[in-house]
Amino acid sequence: MPPTQAESVIRSIIREIGQECAAHGEIVSETLIAFMVKAVVLDPSNGFNMDRTLMKSDVQNLVKLCMTRLLDTKNPSLDTIKMQVYFDMNYTNRVEFLEEHHRVLESRLGSVTREITDNRACAKEELESLYRKIISYVLLRSGLGSPTDIKTVREVTAALQSVFPQAELGTFLTLSKKDKERQLKELTMIVTGIRLFNRDCGKGGEGIDDLPAVLHVAIPATMQHIDYQLETARSQVYRYTAILEKAANDPLMRAELQPYMLKEALYNIRQYEVFLQIILSDIITGAQEVEMMTKQLGAHLEQLKMTIKSKIAVPTSQVFPIFIALSTLWTSLQDETIVVGVLSNLFTHIQPFLGAHELYFPERVMQCHLSGATVKTDVCRMKEHMEDRVNVADFRKLEWLFPETTANFDKLLIQYRGFCAYTFAATDGLLLPGNPAIGILKYKEKYYTFNSKDAAYSFAENPEHYIDIVREKAKKNTELIQLLELHQQFETFIPYSQMRDADKHYIKPITKCESSTQTDTHILPPTIVRSYEWNEWELRRKAIKLANLRQKVTHSVQTDLSHLRRENCSQVYPPKDTSTQSTREDSTGVPRPQIYLAGLRGGKSEITDEVKVNLTRDVDET
Repeated sequence: MPPTQAESVIRSIIREIGQECAAHGEIVSETLIAFMVKAVVLDPSNGFNMDRTLMKSDVQNLVKLCMTRLLDTKNPSLDTIKMQVYFDMNYTNRVEFLEEHHRVLESRLGSVTREITDNRACAKEELESLYRKIISYVLLRSGLGSPTDIKTVREVTAALQSVFPQAELGTFLTLSKKDKERQLKELTMIVTGIRLFNRDCGKGGEGIDDLPAVLHVAIPATMQHIDYQLETARSQVYRYTAILEKAANDPLMRAELQPYMLKEALYNIRQYEVFLQIILSDIITGAQEVEMMTKQLGAHLEQLKMTIKSKIAVPTSQVFPIFIALSTLWTSLQDETIVVGVLSNLFTHIQPFLGAHELYFPERVMQCHLSGATVKTDVCRMKEHMEDRVNVADFRKLEWLFPETTANFDKLLIQYRGFCAYTFAATDGLLLPGNPAIGILKYKEKYYTFNSKDAAYSFAENPEHYIDIVREKAKKNTELIQLLELHQQFETFIPYSQMRDADKHYIKPITKCESSTQTDTHILPPTIVRSYEWNEWELRRKAIKLANLRQKVTHSVQTDLSHLRRENCSQVYPPKDTSTQSTREDSTGVPRPQIYLAGLRGGKSEITDEVKVNLTRDVDET
C-alpha cells in the first residue's frame, strides 16, 4: 500500500474511533487514539500482520479492539498510556520552552513594532502619537504594568523622557528598520532598569510585583508539594513490589491477584514517579537560577546606589549598562515565574491518571496481601547488595564498568531506565531498580544494571534471550515502551519530546586504567645527507679540485649505470698441490725476464722515440 494511501486509511480509522468514543460519551484526543491503534496492532495476541495489507474485516476488528481498550475506564494500563500521552504533549524542557515563550511574545508585539518602525510622522500631532506608541511598546515588552494604568504610564513616560526625549524622534525616524527595532529593545531595557531602581529606592515601581519574594515562596511550596506526592507514590511502589515478590513464590496468591492487574498498577505508579522526578528536577534547577539571579540583582542595585548617590548628573556610560543588566535579570525572573507555573500546572493535571489504585487496591486489601511480606525501599535493596560486585575475571568476552574505573560513570544512559533486565524477564514483569555499584554490563554499546550479583551473572550468560523477553512483554503492555525507554526498538513510539533530544542522551564511557607507553628514540629512518656541506669555502675547494681533474690526462668516467654500484668478485677453487716421485732429483734455475721500455711519456719533441732495453741475465750467469 502506498504511503499516502496508508496515511489516509489510518486517518479514517482514527476519525471513526473518535466518533464512536464520542457517541459513548468519552472524548478522546486523536493522539491517544493513534497511540492505541499502534498498540493494538503491535500486540501479537491480536493477530495483526505488519507486512500484510489490512482488509475490511481487519479494520473492523482493529476499531473494535481500540474501542474496547479506550472505553475501559477502570484499567491502570489505559491510565498509564493517557498519562504518557498527556505528558509528552504538554512537557517541554526549560530551554526550549523559554525560547518558544520569547517567540510568542515577539509575535504578539509584531503589530505594535510595525506601527512604530513603519511610521512616517511629520506633523506635531503625528510625532506625539508616535511617542505614545513607543511608551505603550515599552510597557508591553517589559510586562511591568498595564498601558491603561495612568500612574504606570506617567512613570514610564518620565523614565523614557530622561533617556529619549521627544525631540529625538526626528533622528529615530531616519534610522533603518532593524536599527529602530534594536533601539526600541534597548530603550525598553533602560526604562525597565530605571523603574526597578526607583522601586528599590521607594520612589516608583508602580505595577511591579516583587518577583524575588514571590518566587522564594512559590518554589519551595511547589517543591514541598511534589516531594510529598513523590514519597507517597514511592511508598505505594514499595508495597506493590513486596506483594508481587510474595506472589512469585505463592501460586494461589498469584492467581488471586491476576484479575486486579497489580503489575499494570505498578507500571502506572512507576511512570508517575518518573514524571514527578522530571518536574522536580526542573523546579530545582529553577530554584538555583532564582537564587543566583537574586544575588546579582541586589549587587547591581547596590552598585547603582554607589554610582549615583546624591549626584545631579551621572555619565550614561556608567549607568546604562547597569540598567540593562537589571532589566535582563528581571526578565529572567519573569521567565522563571512562568516556568514554575507551567510545571505546577502539569503536575496537577497528571494526578487524575492514578484513579484506579483506590478502586482496585483499597487499604484493607493491601494490608491483607502485605501480611507476611517485607516492604523494602529502593535504597535498602541497593544497600543489601552493595558489596556483591561482579568478578571481571569470570567473563572474558564481556566488558564491565565500575565507578572507580569509569570517569563519567553517573552519566551513562542505562537501558530500561535503570531497572534490572533479568528480574523483569524472569518474573514476568517485576520492576526492581538496578544497582550500578555491582557493575554495569556493556553489551553491544548499551549498558545494563542489575539488582544483584546473581541476576548479573544469569543475564550475562545469554543477554539476547532476556532482551527478547523484555521486547515481547512490551508488545503486550505498550506503556512499557516509554516507561523502560524502548523507543529504539519501537521507532514509531518515540515521544516527540525525546525524538528531539535523541542524539543528546548517548554518552560513551570514559574508562580509566594504569598504562604505560615506550617510544623509540628514532622512530623514522635517519635522513642525514652525508655529502651536505654548509661551508661555502669547502664547496669552493671541491669545485677547484673537480676543475683541475679535467685538465689531467688520467681521468675516469662514471655513468648512471655504474654510479654507486658495488664491486664484483668471483670465487674459484685454488690450484691443488701435486708432486711426482722419481729416481733422480734435479732442478734448473731460469733467470727472470727483465725488459724495460723507455720514452713512452714523450718529451719535448712531438715524435715519441721508444727504446726497448732487455736486462735479462743469461742462463750461464745464473
